[in-house]
Amino acid sequence: MVPEAACVVWRVPEWIAHEIDLTSPRLDDTAKMRLAVDLAARNVAHGGGPFGAAIVDAESGRVVSVGANWVVGQRSSLLHAEVAAIVFAQARIGSHTFAGGSYELVTSSEPCAQCLGAALWSGVRRIVCGASVRDAEAIGFDEGPRRDDWVAQLESRGVGVSLGVLQPEARAVLVAYRDGGGVIYNPFAPKSG
Repeated sequence: MVPEAACVVWRVPEWIAHEIDLTSPRLDDTAKMRLAVDLAARNVAHGGGPFGAAIVDAESGRVVSVGANWVVGQRSSLLHAEVAAIVFAQARIGSHTFAGGSYELVTSSEPCAQCLGAALWSGVRRIVCGASVRDAEAIGFDEGPRRDDWVAQLESRGVGVSLGVLQPEARAVLVAYRDGGGVIYNPFAPKSG
């Protein structure tokens, strides 16, 4: 017998279609990162976490999908921005892998341990990052056990990495989230009180 909760549905919030331009091509890293940072900031405004991501076709600049941190709102510890962007992009292209394509993951912050693994297994050709892992940890997020040589590890597997694209803007979203009383929800965060 299969329990009732066996069906899981994740949804892209409706505000994305109304507030985010998904039709304009993003041809350079700055334009791609502006999208990810804007997603993060608007997601916070709509009650979500301070992380945004997109899957972009590097050859055309076409936005294939976007994601933001919907962990709390959709009640799933898996719904980090990068995972959401990957899941929705693979559903859109009809494949379990990006291998053989020119797909890039653009994320407002360096990936946590979960998202790093998901990005590698997804088959993206490149990861473009905004804020650093230290920026996320400085506001209280535990990014998990990532290897110090994660960039070299990905590059040895054919995945390019660009760090620090619009880092001040991406970091500002994290700080505003913390200063606004945003929930730091990971299970290993220090408990107050």
